[in-house]
Amino acid sequence: MWAGLSCAASAQETPPPDSLKFYGHAEGGVAFNTASPSDSENVGNIFTDKANQPQLNQLMAAVERPVDSSADSFDWGFKIQGLFGTDARYTHSLGETDHLIHSKYQFDFEEATVTLHLPALLGGSADVKIGQFPSPMGAETIDASTNSLYSHSYIFNFGMPMKSTGVLTTLHVSPTLDLYAGFDTGLNGGLTGEGDINGTIKGQFGFGLTNLLGGAFSLLAVSHIGDENLPSVTPAGALRYVNDVTAIYKASDALTLTTDVNYIQEDSTHAIGYGVAQYATYVLNDQVTLAARAEVWRDNAGAFVSVSPGFFDSVNSQRGLPNNAILAPRATYGALTLGLTYKPEISGGLSDISIRPELRVDQALNGAAPFNQGKDATSFTPAVDLIVPF
Repeated sequence: MWAGLSCAASAQETPPPDSLKFYGHAEGGVAFNTASPSDSENVGNIFTDKANQPQLNQLMAAVERPVDSSADSFDWGFKIQGLFGTDARYTHSLGETDHLIHSKYQFDFEEATVTLHLPALLGGSADVKIGQFPSPMGAETIDASTNSLYSHSYIFNFGMPMKSTGVLTTLHVSPTLDLYAGFDTGLNGGLTGEGDINGTIKGQFGFGLTNLLGGAFSLLAVSHIGDENLPSVTPAGALRYVNDVTAIYKASDALTLTTDVNYIQEDSTHAIGYGVAQYATYVLNDQVTLAARAEVWRDNAGAFVSVSPGFFDSVNSQRGLPNNAILAPRATYGALTLGLTYKPEISGGLSDISIRPELRVDQALNGAAPFNQGKDATSFTPAVDLIVPF
């Protein structure tokens, strides 16, 4: 079951299903801004939002018993993954550790799931994931170690959920076709009660294609539909639609091309966001992998791209509580990011560290000035991070 597609393969290999694995990483970095905005905010970015300020983004740890999805008999597994760092401000499932720590360094559970593998179901087999888990859609993930660049796309930041709480079933129809269906408490929703913003059922569905073109091509298409609005603000029944299609083509042993197409619509405000991001990674050698991302994303009503300067502004805005979050003006955003992953040859326990410098330029393509507190149409944010696995 895909827990999210990534432009870079995970560093961890799947161990035998009867074994437990413990793993994690520490990630920290700095995103510069040549304009030095007085509010220190990098508009268009979330996890690299603080301009010219070094920060510990992630101290992430997990314990997992993996499930063997190809088994001919019943199997089960679980995963518990927690995160401490500045990224947790944006990954909270509503109602869980929302205001636990009064600092930009916060804690969050990224995953707490049990997965059941059910063989011989409808001619195939199924994996049923129950609990709280990262969204299956998209080309990027919360886990920094599985991405090829430090900063994130507009699609990942503003066009899709971070996590879901509920049930997601993956039906393995054939070696090339998977079907996805499930229900949850909403976009970034937590457990029912305080974590469910209005008590209505939301759900997601989609399909995945794998092992095409001799194993070189795969595709994942997932949609999430539900009423995501506070009942005191918006009449019931106004739906939000999130749709994403991610295709990965391994053109050669060295070159991988990934395309991410995204569309989000909010009926209550007639707000629409949509765009496409194209990725390319090229493995030069065992130490260096080049990466590039080009993206165009439209926020037609200025309803999605936002800045959350305070510790709790992001989660408060989702819950309709008082906050200082600022919506950027409606704009069509273009962004080009060039970077690389460098894994130096170091003996001992630090042999798998990654250093990821990047150069990023964002441009409002419609004449708006969303950057540097409404002064600039262009933003240049070179950045670098360090990932130390354990």
